[in-house]
Amino acid sequence: MIVFDLSCAAGHRFEGWFGSSDDFAGQQARRLVTCPQCGSAEVVKAPMAPAVGAKGNQRPAASEPKKPVSGGKIPPEVRKAMEALAKAQAKALENSRWVGDGFAEESRAMHYGEKDLEAIHGKATLKEAKELLDEGISLAPLPFPIPEPDELN
Repeated sequence: MIVFDLSCAAGHRFEGWFGSSDDFAGQQARRLVTCPQCGSAEVVKAPMAPAVGAKGNQRPAASEPKKPVSGGKIPPEVRKAMEALAKAQAKALENSRWVGDGFAEESRAMHYGEKDLEAIHGKATLKEAKELLDEGISLAPLPFPIPEPDELN
């Protein structure tokens, strides 16, 4: 298929799809190509820009360097929000017990009444977290990573 930009005697521009240039010429000669706006059969090919692809051995032109997503100066309001979030996390962890890799088991035990409820934090894989949520067990990821207690000085 080939696409031509066409125009009629009234100046309306439109697009036509044909099997080949000869197919267009044949339909035009039989007055089968008409303007969809005014119905005129006085239709000719309109000038169109060719679609020329880049050579296969050429690299695209280097674009303008992008600004870094991180590593730049953090706006004061963002810094303030992050500090507040970090303080809230630290406060929540003060009364929370580290359970390490046993987070999923401990959460289930408390949910099903096998252990007393308490605030805990630890590690869970994405699969474990999804399973806990599917069981109706509430959990939330910590906004900031924390070191394990045995990694602290």
